[in-house]
Amino acid sequence: MAKAISNFALILAALCMLGALGSVFVGMIRAGHGGVDGLRRGNQMMWWRVRLQVLAVGLAAVWYFLKGA
Repeated sequence: MAKAISNFALILAALCMLGALGSVFVGMIRAGHGGVDGLRRGNQMMWWRVRLQVLAVGLAAVWYFLKGA
């Protein structure tokens, strides 16, 4: 059971990393449109990047601790 949860955490961590990478590109594109609205949307996407990175690190830690169980 722990192995299944470990694998699931690893898959979710990888998806979060891909989501963080995608949000970087989307945030740069949105910020590049200029204006206050574009900058606001770009900043919002960068906050999503931070959240996804924190989640990915947490899931990677869960995977690391469960892989030996």
